[in-house]
Amino acid sequence: MQYDFAVFVGRFQPLHNGHQHIVDQALRSANKLIILIGSADTARSIRNPFTLEERVRFISASYPREVAEGRIVVHGISDRLYNDNAWIAEVQRLVTETVLKAGNPDSPHSTLHGTKDFKIGLAGYKKDGTSFYLKMFPEWGAIDIASQYGTFNSTDIRNDYFRRSPLLPRDICSDAVIGFLKDFRLTPEFSGLVEEREFVDRYKASWAGSPYPPVFVTADAVTIQSGHVLLIRRGEQPGKGQLAIPGGYINQQERIRAAAVRELKEETAIRDGKGEIPPAMLESFIDDTATRVFDAPHRSVRGRIITHAFLFRCPDRRSLFTVKGSDDARSAAWYRLGDLSPDQFFEDHFSILEEMIGI
Repeated sequence: MQYDFAVFVGRFQPLHNGHQHIVDQALRSANKLIILIGSADTARSIRNPFTLEERVRFISASYPREVAEGRIVVHGISDRLYNDNAWIAEVQRLVTETVLKAGNPDSPHSTLHGTKDFKIGLAGYKKDGTSFYLKMFPEWGAIDIASQYGTFNSTDIRNDYFRRSPLLPRDICSDAVIGFLKDFRLTPEFSGLVEEREFVDRYKASWAGSPYPPVFVTADAVTIQSGHVLLIRRGEQPGKGQLAIPGGYINQQERIRAAAVRELKEETAIRDGKGEIPPAMLESFIDDTATRVFDAPHRSVRGRIITHAFLFRCPDRRSLFTVKGSDDARSAAWYRLGDLSPDQFFEDHFSILEEMIGI
């Protein structure tokens, strides 16, 4: 074996034959394979439709012997859209912990002094996104693998699958994955994702005549008070029913800062004991030192949307401001910071909260 451990990073939405080709080649090159499943704790969407547990099932059902014998070890990793160093650190920690725990029974090493005693290689296709990861992990070797399956990818599979009469990707996914996808069609989660797919298709079609790919600008109001953050629950697709930061598109003749104030008022009807809070007072709560732009290219399934997030620091008090969902928000409420988790949130909104208020 060329390596003691191979590392393969992917989202596997879903696992397909291209992924399995990398797994097979990695197992030929290394004694053990560490598979890191990305977007492990995000809410369902047409880009990330399957949970971590479901994707672990894909791998376990496709490689039952290797998983049972410990040749394949699977971990989930969180998205860190706006903090590459945090993502790198999580990958390094998981790989180090796995290596030190599992070791290599065929290795002559009698003691473990970190991972330096073991050869680790990062597996992936030549000239794809994996080369980006290689630059972040120069301490690991590269297991470059030539693609055997043309240009199909998980995005194409999802686009065909999430519609009223879905196609099952036969000859592209294993029988175990096909069986899961067949059963998943009968769930309410599938129906919700089909609705989301249809909304996104209509949304993109409405801009199909644009001479340039459209780029949209939005404003978000990250609003905190006394250990709580103000959130809405979305009433419409995409992300229907998921938690989100109050916000929306700016009007054509509107400043971005004013849009954040307007969206906060429209979606939450925020009030104090004396009644509606005037826009000027809300604007006075903005912490200008904390304003951030969030522009990850794939942050939204709707297309290229760049948002400007403003931090509203409401005065601490024993009774929180009164709020009520309005406009396109199903509901609005204050949430304790310690009660939030990524799988509750629309798109990258949890990542925005991580960066803005450090939850």
